[in-house]
Amino acid sequence: MSVARLEDEGDRLVVVNGNAARRGALSPELYDAINAAMAQAAEPRVRAVILTSDGGFFCAGGDLNVLIERRKLATEERRGRVDLLHDLVRGIRACPVPVIAAVEGGAAGAGLSLALACDMIVAAEGARFTAAYVKAGLVPDGGLTASLARILPRPLAMEMCLLARPVEAAQMAALGAVNEVVPQGETLAAAQAIADRLAQGPRVAQGVIRHLVAAAYDREETAQLDAERDAMVTAQVGDEAAEGIAAFLEKRRPSF
Repeated sequence: MSVARLEDEGDRLVVVNGNAARRGALSPELYDAINAAMAQAAEPRVRAVILTSDGGFFCAGGDLNVLIERRKLATEERRGRVDLLHDLVRGIRACPVPVIAAVEGGAAGAGLSLALACDMIVAAEGARFTAAYVKAGLVPDGGLTASLARILPRPLAMEMCLLARPVEAAQMAALGAVNEVVPQGETLAAAQAIADRLAQGPRVAQGVIRHLVAAAYDREETAQLDAERDAMVTAQVGDEAAEGIAAFLEKRRPSF
C-alpha cells in the first residue's frame, strides 16, 4: 500500500493518505499528492477534491520521530519545514473547486489543520478531533488557531489547544464545524455524494462563492461588499447565469 496517492475520478480528484502504519502521519508523499491535486483542480472537468485515508485514521499530524530529528536543524531550516505545511494549507484554501475532508477515526495536530482547511468535512461516528501539540510541548501550526477561532467558541478552542481535549464528531457537528456524521467506513461515499451535487452546479460561480466566504472572515465589511459587488457584476453576464436564469424561467433543471 502506497504512503499516499492521487486517484483521478474524472470530475473529482481523491487524495488518499495511505500511511496506516503511522495513523496517517504527514509524509512527503502526502504533500506531493495534495499539491498535485490542487494543480490539477484548475482543469475545467474537475468539480471537487476529496481528502481521505486508508487504515481507519484521517491524519495524526506530524511524525514525532521526524520532529526529533528536526530539532537538530538550524532555525531557518526548521522554519522552511513549517512553511511547507503552511504552503499546503494555502494551496487548499486557494483551490478553484471545493475541497472535502472525509475523516475516519480522527484528525490530530496538523491533520486537524488540514481537515479544517477544507470547505466541508464528513466525519465518521466516534471520530475525534484533537489539537494534541501541547502534549509534546509544541504549539499549533498549519493555521489551526485561526481555523478554530473562526468556527468554535473561544473557551472550547482554548480547551482543545491548552488541554488537548479531544472533541468527537457529533459535538463538532452540533457546533457547525462538521457538515455530516456518518457510520464508520462511509465517509468517502458521503463525500462523493457531496461531490456529485457540486458537479451539477455552476463551477465558476462555486469557485467565486468559496473564495468570497473564506475572505469574509478576515475582510472588513465595506471591502467585502465591494468584492461581492464586483463578483456579481461579472457573474451576471456569464454563461452560467444565462443558463441558470433561463432554466428557472423555463421551469427546468439547468445544464451547467
